[in-house]
Amino acid sequence: MESARQPRVTVLRLAAASPKPDIRAMDARHHDHDHAMRSGAALTAAAERALVAAGEQWTAMRASVFSALAGFDRPASAYDVTEAVSAAQGRRVAANSVYRILDLFVANNVAMRVESANAYLANAHPDCWHDCIFLVCDACGRVTHVDDDQVAAHIRRTAEATGFRPVKPVIEVRGQCGDCVVVETQANPV
Repeated sequence: MESARQPRVTVLRLAAASPKPDIRAMDARHHDHDHAMRSGAALTAAAERALVAAGEQWTAMRASVFSALAGFDRPASAYDVTEAVSAAQGRRVAANSVYRILDLFVANNVAMRVESANAYLANAHPDCWHDCIFLVCDACGRVTHVDDDQVAAHIRRTAEATGFRPVKPVIEVRGQCGDCVVVETQANPV
């Protein structure tokens, strides 16, 4: 009997064709690797390694965009990242260049995209491929990223059973985070 496994959780606040691993083959039984949540220089180094391993270059502009994205404590829009890069470089940076870089980062697992908000966040473990599961709080904007390979595998199997070929499922569940539930309960006791 398999032991129950707790999903990996990352909490953030929400703001207003390279070769890739076969993530279809992921499931809890075959998913054995380092889940280190990196930050700072270690995160930047891991992102650079992941991009270079995918056959892409780690340019000064890509490093600047990644640094800006990783500096946010919430998912950030491309315009937020553009403003941060422009401020850091002391010159205006074109938003379309930042969009292209962010798309490259998402395609290579260096960043993740919260689809419903059109916002991005740095992937704290870019060497680890997961389908994205986001819990989005409509009250405060908190976004919780959950890595749960069993849920992702079930979604993939369900899609495949209908003849659909999933490429990279993104699941977003909207509702209220635990903190907002507590605040609402205290404000409106039964």
